[in-house]
Amino acid sequence: METINKTDTGKISKEVSLMDVDTVALDDANDAVVIIDQTKLPGTIELVSLRTAQEIWDAIYLLRVRGAPAIGVTAAFGMYVLAKGMPMDDFDSFYREFVQKRDYLDSSRPTAVNLSWALKRMDGVVRASHEAGRSVPGILEDLKTEAEAIRNEDIAVCRKIGEYGLSLIGDGDGILTHCNAGRLAAVRYGTATAPIYLGQERGCHLRVFCDETRPLLQGARLTAFELSASGIDTTLICDNMASCVMGQGKVQAVLVGCDRIAANGDVANKIGTSGVAVLAKYYGIPFYVLGPTSTVDLKCPDGAHIPIEERQAGEITEKWYTRRMAPPEIKVYNPAFDVTRHELITAIITEKGILYPPFDRVLSKL
Repeated sequence: METINKTDTGKISKEVSLMDVDTVALDDANDAVVIIDQTKLPGTIELVSLRTAQEIWDAIYLLRVRGAPAIGVTAAFGMYVLAKGMPMDDFDSFYREFVQKRDYLDSSRPTAVNLSWALKRMDGVVRASHEAGRSVPGILEDLKTEAEAIRNEDIAVCRKIGEYGLSLIGDGDGILTHCNAGRLAAVRYGTATAPIYLGQERGCHLRVFCDETRPLLQGARLTAFELSASGIDTTLICDNMASCVMGQGKVQAVLVGCDRIAANGDVANKIGTSGVAVLAKYYGIPFYVLGPTSTVDLKCPDGAHIPIEERQAGEITEKWYTRRMAPPEIKVYNPAFDVTRHELITAIITEKGILYPPFDRVLSKL
């Protein structure tokens, strides 16, 4: 049991478990997007209310909310909340400010395609509603409907991904994960962890090994936390232990999420994913990528064209230490993602089914 703090009021609400709250929610009455602040996990479950464009941008960039699906839902709810404060008596003024806020939020993180995907959906609603003769207050209603649809679709899509993924693993299997593609990366269920949660619901015993995922430790802080909180058999390992665990025969499948899937099947995911894929290929272990079709970017021909976010050096040299653990003059390279080449991927699992190579052909048909 953890305490949930309402940071905007300073009041402490009832004690609940992580499983009792959604990662992202809309507080329409208070004009806010409410998120679990993932930078405080696993020590504290804290709900943060986001009301301004700056607060939403910061929450995405600073990883208070993270994971492609959760970022998309946050962006959708965020645009609705921001639109409530825009001019209601003139469409041109309203849309001018809407575009400015849309582009601002879109600049927060470049790699995860769900961010721009959700913002484009919200923008499309504004333009379509205006063309249909809707007033600005009517457009606002349509924005809320669309944002809620994106949220509800996320829950349904993740469960469907879980159904397909569960068909590929067996009772007693050992599963290796990397980073966090769990319920904390979505509204519920997650993507890569969805088969694990559904398996638990159906009495399937799975053993999960979580890579810690340096340098931000999402595997240690988030995946290990949420899975163990759900009663799932979970073991945390350092990233450089994956080969050892695979070589000992403890892993029967690798399940990872994705932030962008290129047209040829190359996949961008949290840094370190490509190394896990190389190891899985060597040991003959199936390597599955799980994600919604909203992460497919057919305009991006291959992984070389996926923009890779680079983050601050302090995340490596200082973030988790009481004192700096590297020489002050040392150069630091800190890419947040890497690209796993399509030939290393056994299958891509989406809500529309299990996709096998050649990925360029099957992805183009989605």
